[in-house]
Amino acid sequence: QVQLVESGGGLVQPGGSLRLSCGASGSIFRIDAMAWYRQAPGSQRELVAVITGDSTTYAESMKGRFTISRDVAKNTLYLQMNSLKPEDTADYYCNARVRTSPWDIRPKEYWGRGTQVTVSS
Repeated sequence: QVQLVESGGGLVQPGGSLRLSCGASGSIFRIDAMAWYRQAPGSQRELVAVITGDSTTYAESMKGRFTISRDVAKNTLYLQMNSLKPEDTADYYCNARVRTSPWDIRPKEYWGRGTQVTVSS
């Protein structure tokens, strides 16, 4: 099994910054991709950003404000969020596609429990 644990959420004023972290642990052979999703109250979960190797992809509304990065050696994912807006308020979830053995035909998908981000004055 693989566990993902997010941290770094909290209350921040509009225009402020936060850095989220997600630590992966357990039976990890290789992590193919990691991503951040978010879900605002009453809304569906949406993709924030994905990192696969050195390649990153962002949702349009996050481009230029959010930066996803990964420390491969530490199996840790980060999300630097700048210029935060009230509409960024949501629970942020870490997602990983993980191979737990060299014989896995395809990776399995795992989710963290989320960390809450509130942007408000």
